[in-house]
Amino acid sequence: MGQNLFFFLTNKKQTSFLYDNLSLRDGMWLMREHGYTCVPVVSPDGEYKGAVTEGDFLYYLTDHPDTDLDNVFIRQILRPEFIQAVPFNVSMADLLATSLEQNFVPVVDDRNIFIGIVTRKNILAYLMHDKNVKDRTSK
Repeated sequence: MGQNLFFFLTNKKQTSFLYDNLSLRDGMWLMREHGYTCVPVVSPDGEYKGAVTEGDFLYYLTDHPDTDLDNVFIRQILRPEFIQAVPFNVSMADLLATSLEQNFVPVVDDRNIFIGIVTRKNILAYLMHDKNVKDRTSK
């Protein structure tokens, strides 16, 4: 695999993400609108903060049934160490290893600013295409 991370990257402009200062109500609405079950979370200045899942919202609401959805913010329900980001200059071996553990891998620059994601789907599609090309040329 002679590619680098940018070959697989879906840039920030093409990625759904939430800001950490959104209320739970707004976050849940956007998650439903976009149809994803897990999305990256960034600060208003673009710093990667983590990721949030539908389950994070549900568990928080189950544990705090009297929650005012407009006065609790996404940053309050983030789990530490969940969906770790990699730097833009990560080795392909480390990127692949991380993608085995996560459906998507957030990518950050040297200031921890979110620049996009690499999905497991993009990696697998490349590998399948590469294998098909090699199979056809070796016959």
